[in-house]
Amino acid sequence: MEITLGVMDENATNISTGFLSMLDPHGAQAASFPFNFSYGDYDMPLDEDEDVTDSLTFFAAKIVIGMALVGIMLVCGIGNFIFIAALARYKKLRNLTNLLIANLAISDFLVAIVCCPFEMDYYVVRQLSWEHGHILCASVNYLRTVSLYVSTNALLAIAIDRYLVIVHPLRPRMKYQTATGWIALVWAVSVLIAIPSAYFTTETVLIIVKNQKKIFCGQIWPVDQQLYYKSYFLFILGLEFVGPVAVMTLCYARISRELWFKAVPGFQTEQIRKRLRCRRKTVLVLMGILTAYVLCWAPFYGFTVVRDFFPAVFVKEKHYLTAFYIVECIAMSNSMINTLCFVTVKNNTIKYLKRIVQLHWKSSSNGSKSSADLDLKTTGVPATEEVDCIRLK
Repeated sequence: MEITLGVMDENATNISTGFLSMLDPHGAQAASFPFNFSYGDYDMPLDEDEDVTDSLTFFAAKIVIGMALVGIMLVCGIGNFIFIAALARYKKLRNLTNLLIANLAISDFLVAIVCCPFEMDYYVVRQLSWEHGHILCASVNYLRTVSLYVSTNALLAIAIDRYLVIVHPLRPRMKYQTATGWIALVWAVSVLIAIPSAYFTTETVLIIVKNQKKIFCGQIWPVDQQLYYKSYFLFILGLEFVGPVAVMTLCYARISRELWFKAVPGFQTEQIRKRLRCRRKTVLVLMGILTAYVLCWAPFYGFTVVRDFFPAVFVKEKHYLTAFYIVECIAMSNSMINTLCFVTVKNNTIKYLKRIVQLHWKSSSNGSKSSADLDLKTTGVPATEEVDCIRLK
């Protein structure tokens, strides 16, 4: 999970006019922006012949952006594809936890193969100029926004599932039909609350120097809807960051107390001790994922709050754009962390990839093995660490 680069982010739903003034010192006031600020309002001189996209600072930021996008396309694209393919191929993998993880995998995979190539062209190749039309501009921004919300809600659902299984083991675990309903709700909520990111996304022609033009692609909220923007942003901040982080923290705190600080009654057999070790290991991985999520996204949300509610703080800052790129790269790296932890480490997906290749080779050589025969040959492969080691029902 993930964030749109530059000014195409889903939460910074207004355009920082300071940034636009940097790109277009002649016409930044011509457009209707939610905050009518320009560099002139703060007596900041700007060389009208200066092209910020041709500066050394922007070049360094462009390299960082490019490396981040390539990493996302490779790690999230390949890793999540392997996991999705293995999940579709082997029924033994389709346990409740993996169904929840699949939401992360699908959303990150779509962003890696659909959004990242366009963003690479926009930020690195064309240096802040969109050449693919309004529909694709809105679609890419919308898909990126939905992906972020799906990832957040899926992490929340996984934390609640772990809490119910470990803290209340005597209660029946939710059925697959119920889990499917929750998954549908996760996507429905994400799709609905992200609609403004598509509705307010537009293209704006910016004049850099003289006759050189850049086509900006991002969200622009009209100046008369400033109150709606602020309300929407605070709603998203609470619903998709502060709230989920608070709930996940409480869940894992209660789980930690149950696993590490509560005495287990009765005689502990080796099987019980092994189960406890496996549960602790799983929870540590999940707590690490939560920590990474907070460390990656807190700087972005904090930066966005200051930028959109207190723009005077950044409007005189010379390296504001570079700092914004760095914060966004940190936020984007969270999708790669999720993929590495959930897909490759926790679910032994590489083992399944090897098994798929081996079985495909054998079936091609023999020519008589059916799909059912191949499934039977894989029953010895552990579906996940959780299923194989913890044996949760």
